[in-house]
This record gives sequence, structure tokens and C-alpha cells, in this order.
Amino acid sequence: MERRTFLRGAVIGSSAAAFGGTLMHGAAHAAPAQPGAGPYGALGAADANGIQLPTGFSSRVIARSGQNVGSTTYKWHSAPDGGACFADGTGWIYVSNSEINPSGGASAVKFDSSGTITGSYRILSGTRQNCAGGKTPWNTWLSCEEVSLGYVYETDPYGVNAAVQRPAMGRFKHEAAAADPVRQVIYLTEDETSGCFYRFIPATWGNLSSGTLQVLVAGTATSGSFTWQNVPDPDGSPTTTRTQVSGSKKFNGGEGCHYAGDTVWFTTKGDNRVWQLNLANSTYELAYDDSLVPGGAAPLTGVDNVTGSSYGDLYVAEDGGDMEICLITPDDVVAPFLRVTGQSSSEITGPAFSPDGSRLYFSSQRGTSGSSTGGITYEVTGPFRT
Repeated sequence: MERRTFLRGAVIGSSAAAFGGTLMHGAAHAAPAQPGAGPYGALGAADANGIQLPTGFSSRVIARSGQNVGSTTYKWHSAPDGGACFADGTGWIYVSNSEINPSGGASAVKFDSSGTITGSYRILSGTRQNCAGGKTPWNTWLSCEEVSLGYVYETDPYGVNAAVQRPAMGRFKHEAAAADPVRQVIYLTEDETSGCFYRFIPATWGNLSSGTLQVLVAGTATSGSFTWQNVPDPDGSPTTTRTQVSGSKKFNGGEGCHYAGDTVWFTTKGDNRVWQLNLANSTYELAYDDSLVPGGAAPLTGVDNVTGSSYGDLYVAEDGGDMEICLITPDDVVAPFLRVTGQSSSEITGPAFSPDGSRLYFSSQRGTSGSSTGGITYEVTGPFRT
């Protein structure tokens, strides 16, 4: 289905008590909208896995940290974080980062056409605190190190080719990446309280070994126009990338990033916002700001990883909050899609859809134990809008 633009006007919904409110489009206050529960309705009681879901949806556990994945002999990594899905013949692969330091890295799970797990293996080792990342159009996974002077690693979800370090993409506290095949660039977020938003322009599209790193330049307002300027020294030493360009716009803790239809969305955890770059006219604006929801009844808090469905819904995972994945629909309803119960010391990570859009994968990074060794990776199936 054709991609549609999110966030225009913006009704806010709740899965429990309904309340009025709107998202902020730019910086102007919108009038209260009608309450709603989102396109899938209210959340039901927690299932056997402790997941609250709308009617018609179900969950299963596919992996637990330190335990064999399915009938394989591969033990799942600790602290599962950012992830993505890749087509694999009639089946698919889900990849997941490991946000531990040292060791980190990333792993993969293979499924056949019926969703049965057929394999699991390591695709990246020996790295540090691999948090989020992004999928490329040429079917590689960019795994990003969330450490000072961290690298981006390009990995092979199919487990054939060795991972490759990509220093040309800059050395900073990387978070997420999103590929834009129209402009042939990769957008990058930075997890610093005064972080920047970047784009990498490969010298050759499909080859990330060389290119130009640029930073977004704009004013201090929450909306306006922006430009791009080259980062003189992408290796970030002795001067950090975020301080090299005068006028580079600062964002409070960059997190998830998603591109679709001439728009890129990214989240900032320090101020609980979703930002929107309108690439066709080089403008930016606030797409969501929980502090502007009337009555302090924001349905989405602790914004983190993001992904999009083929229908055009944006799914935002919470780092803490109510341990929910909330969705933002093309007609601007914001509502919880699922809630993980009994895991308040964890965070939700790695949301990603199977290639056909019928299954959603995600992890609870620390599970019920609150420890990085207690991560749980889930699959949700049901009547997703496609």
C-alpha cells in the first residue's frame, strides 16, 4: 500500500480511560480532539506471557537471554535491543543487537514460511553496547555502538559475510540509522543530551566505505527550516562531531529513527518528543510532545525505538513508561498497541515487522529480572493493517 504521511492534526487515544487532546503540529496549540482508543481498540487482560493486546492478537516468546533459541543450540544474547526483519526466501530473519559493554554485537533468528524457528546465530561480535541501528535497501543491518567515539558496523543478517566497521559514517555515541533511497543517504541519531542529527552521503550508493558526513543546521525553535553542513572531522577526535559545526541543532538524547515517503521521524528521550523532518521542503517540526498533552495524560512516554508498518502506522517503543508500544496512525491517533506487565525495570526495544507485515517482533531488554541477562524477545501476530 502507498505510504501515507503521519501526524496531521493528531487525535490522542487511550486504551483504558478516554481523554481529549492533540499532538503538536509545529509549535501551535491545537484544539482538543475527540477521545479514541486507536484502530485496534482497547487492550485486553494480560496473556500467559504477561502481554496486554487488543482483541484478535496473540504473543509468543521466541528467545530468552542465555537460553537456546527454539530447537537450536545457539544461546540468545543479553540485553536485546534494536532490530529489523529481512526476507529469506519464503521465510524471514529477525536480527537483534546486544546492548552490553564489552562484548555487545548482534544475533539473528531464522523463520520458515510458517513462522517456525529454523536457525539462530551470531552476526557481530567484539563490539560495545550495540543499541539501535537500521536496515539498508541492500539487505544489511547497520549495528550502532552507543558509546563515546562509537562506530557503525555493517553486518550480514544471513550470516555469510563478516561484519565491516564503517568509520566514514562518523565516530560518536550512535543510536539509530534510517536509509533514504530517494536521496541516497543514511540518517543517524546521537544519544547525547546535546546531540545532533546527521546524514551520511555514500560516495557510491550501496557502499558505505567512503562518503560525506553532514549535520543538520537549524535554529533553536521547535519548527522551521534546516540545512546540512559537512562535518570537518568525522572521527570525532580531538573535537567531538557535535561541536564542530556552528549552528548545528541540538537534540536531547536522540533515539529511534524511521524513514518513509519523503519524511524522517526520530525520537528524543530527554524531552520525550517525536520530531519530523519534511525532506521535500527542508523543514522540521514537532510531531509529538508529551508535555503538551492536556492534563498530563500522555499515552506515550519514554520514547525510544521506532518502526513503521506498510499501512503507514508508526510504532514507538517505550523505555520505561508504561512498558508499551504505542502507535501513531496516519490520521494522527496516538494510542497504546500493547503493554508488557510485570517488567517495570525493563524497557521495550527492537520493534520490527516481518516482511509480509503479519508479525511484530520486539524485546523486553531486561525482562522480569531487571537484569541484562534476563532479556526476552517476543512475536505478536494478529490482524495488522496492511
